[in-house]
Parts: sequence; C-alpha cells; structure tokens
Amino acid sequence: MAAVSRAEGQGFVRDRVTWLAYCSISAYAFYIYALGPVVNFLRTELHLSYTLTSLHSTLWAAGAVGTGLFFAPLTRRFGRRAVFWWSALVTAVGVGVLIVGHRVAVTLPGTTVLAAGCTLLGATSNVVLSDHHREQRDRALVEANVGASAVGVAVPALLGLLAGTAGGWRPGLLLPVLCLACLYALLRGVPMPSPAVSGAARGRLPGGFWSACGLVALAVAIEFCVIFYGPPLLSIRAGLATADAAAALSLFIAGELTGRLAGSWLSRRPGRAELLIGIALGISLAGFLALWLGRWAAAELVALFVTGLGVGNLYPLSLSLALGAGGDLTDRAMARTQVAISAAIAGAPLLLGVLSDRAGVLRAVALEPALIVAAAAVLIAVRAGQRSLAGAVPA
Repeated sequence: MAAVSRAEGQGFVRDRVTWLAYCSISAYAFYIYALGPVVNFLRTELHLSYTLTSLHSTLWAAGAVGTGLFFAPLTRRFGRRAVFWWSALVTAVGVGVLIVGHRVAVTLPGTTVLAAGCTLLGATSNVVLSDHHREQRDRALVEANVGASAVGVAVPALLGLLAGTAGGWRPGLLLPVLCLACLYALLRGVPMPSPAVSGAARGRLPGGFWSACGLVALAVAIEFCVIFYGPPLLSIRAGLATADAAAALSLFIAGELTGRLAGSWLSRRPGRAELLIGIALGISLAGFLALWLGRWAAAELVALFVTGLGVGNLYPLSLSLALGAGGDLTDRAMARTQVAISAAIAGAPLLLGVLSDRAGVLRAVALEPALIVAAAAVLIAVRAGQRSLAGAVPA
C-alpha cells in the first residue's frame, strides 16, 4: 500500500486527523461486529426468543436514529470536535450499562445508549474524512474500513474465547473505551474540518443523493443479516455450538478485511466506486448462496469467507457515493444516510427474527439474496442518474 501511495496516491496524506478518524471508526466497528455475538450470547444466557433477541438490534437502531436526527444540528451548534469527544463519553457509558446488565430490562437500554454514542462517533469520523480528503474520499473511507475490518476479525473470536472463561465475554467490551481514552489524551486538540457554511450548504440535498442513500441502507442490511444470522445458520448447517459459531464469524470479517484491502488498492484512482460495488454484489450473492445451500462444515466456512469478501466494500463505497452526491451538505447527507442505515439495522434483522420464529432460520434467510438483487437494481438506477446528469452538463 505504501508503494501504491507513492506511485499513484499523490496528494493523499494520512495526517493526524486522518489517523484519529481511522482509529475512532475502528472503535465504532468493534461494537458493530460485537453486537451479533453479544445478542446471541444474551439469547443463550437469558433464554430469549429470536424476536426478543432481535429487539436489541431494533433498539440499537433507535439510538442510531437519534444520531441521524440530531447530528447536523449538533455539529452546527457545538462543532465537530466537541461532538466527537462527547460521543466517545456516551459510548463509554453505554458499555458500562451493558456490562453490568444481566437482565433484558438492563441490556436493552444499555444497547440503546451504546448505539447512540458510538454511531455519533462513527458519523463524525466519516464526515471528517469525507471533507478532509474530498475527491479521494473513496480511498479514505475504504482504508478506514480496512482498519475496522482488522479489528472486526478479532472481535467474534475474542468474545467467543472469553465466553468460555470465568470472567465471561463482557470485559472484552472495555477495549475500545480504553483506546478512546488514549486518543483523547494524545489527540484531543487536533482540529477538524468545519461544515460548509455557504449559501449552497443551506439548500436541499440533490435528488441524486437519495438513490445513493438507499444503496447504503441496502448495503448495511446485507451485512447485518449475515452478522446476526450467520452464527445460527452455521449452527444449523454445520452443527457448530453457539460459541464456536460466534467465533467462526471471524471468517466473515476476515473476508471483509481481504475485500477492503483489495478495494483500497483499486480505489486509489477516483471514479471506480460503482464498478467495484457491482463486482462486490456478485461475489456476495455467490458466497451467500453457497453458505445457505451448503451441507458440509468446511464448505460452509469457506462460503462465509467469500460472502465477507464481497460484502466488505459495499458499505464504504456506497457511503462515499452518498456523501459525494450531497455536495457541500456533508453533515446533512450523513445525517439522512444515518437514518437510512438505522432503518436497515432495525428492519432487516428484526424481520429475519420474526420470520425465523415462524418459518425457521433456513427459510427466513432467503431475505439476504433478495436484498442483494435489490441493491443491484438501485446501483443501476444510481448509474443511470449520473449519466443523465453528465449528459445535461454543457460541454
């Protein structure tokens, strides 16, 4: 990557702002990837139904919706740096509540608070990267998610291993909080790019933004369906125990990491996002069909890795398209996109939970290939809209 950066990445500088955003996105990703194993552990410990288990993801989404509704006003009122560090503190509070909770009446609000804090942290980091790198936001966002995937590879395995110890899996949730505390001690004075304040920045989001925003929501729904229902699917198909299936989810994250490493290299030249998303959708569909229909444990694990290989670039590249389509309205575009993301987090796993309780997991996960096909259709619409816009611009 260093060689590529020297040869073709002129002007792309990873300064303190960039590294701070990279690290905070990794902290956010830790809890995103931990949520699937955590709710499966809670389902086993507290004897929850699939529907009540999925309610944790719904309340996670509710906390994230608050982020989407108030993100732009908060950054305008207090500035991005203040919002960033306060969101880190709220994240720590949510983690504390979730750790001490051994009843669903505690774990549900703890999940909500944690979601609000870490989602606000991730949203601020994303807009900072987007505005800081502008035309090279594709590369910045993909690289940020390379680090996030590297963290995510360890999370399911770490929690799976800790679940078998006397202390349990809960202390593992403290690691990102400690990292955020170190970042605050070292980089709390780093300036962050301010939101645009021009007249254009107070207008409406362009029409083309909304289809790109929908693509982000579908990308998140595709990923979360695997994160939440990959372990139960492995338990059914491969016969793995709950802890082993949760640990095996690391293969999915490893696939995402591999895909994003390739994506960071391929996206070094701007303008490739749509092509890369199309390729990623094809790989995702092939991998999940093999996972869904397979019958051998080894083949299931390989299919899980291949699914992650495709899914890995869907979110960062579609987010780059959405923020780019927002023009100078980066904070507002991120806020609206966050609401769409939250709806996907709430709707897709909860729908899968309801369908699983009624028809079984194997039939319910037919939702996943349907989401991939829908994302391909939206991508075609995004591409057609951009071509129309380019044709309307005078030479």
